[in-house]
Amino acid sequence: MLTRRDLLRALGSGAAVAVVGPGLLHSAVAAEAKPQITVYRSPTCDCCADWAKHLKQSGFAVKVNDVANMDPVKARYKIPDALLSCHTAVVDGYAVEGHVPADVIHKLLRDRPKVAGIAVPGMPTGSPGMEYEGHRESYQVFTFDAAGRTQVYARR
Repeated sequence: MLTRRDLLRALGSGAAVAVVGPGLLHSAVAAEAKPQITVYRSPTCDCCADWAKHLKQSGFAVKVNDVANMDPVKARYKIPDALLSCHTAVVDGYAVEGHVPADVIHKLLRDRPKVAGIAVPGMPTGSPGMEYEGHRESYQVFTFDAAGRTQVYARR
């Protein structure tokens, strides 16, 4: 049985929902709905588009917003200066800065740490969206809180 909240979440995700009796709801979707992620990027940034494609291929429902000036977006989500990259995304209340691998975002959504978001600073070669003919550099994924404190969350 689904609650009203479940129904609204299912309808918002595009899931099929059937009313099977007074006050009873049943989901016709066997699998969990795809997590919705909203990506903010410069309209001229090709690597951002490649990262969004990586997310889609990894099970996310992706909405892309082209933004002429990313500074207000980064300020709104309190991205620390040391963690800045070319695009910012939001998923289930978390900010995601830069070329964070989709599996790390899925881990974030499973773990639910008390942080404002996660980030891969800069644009490391070999990170999703920054693939280049077998070249790859090591990089870290950081968590950050509203005060700007950071901690390593994953290493690649």
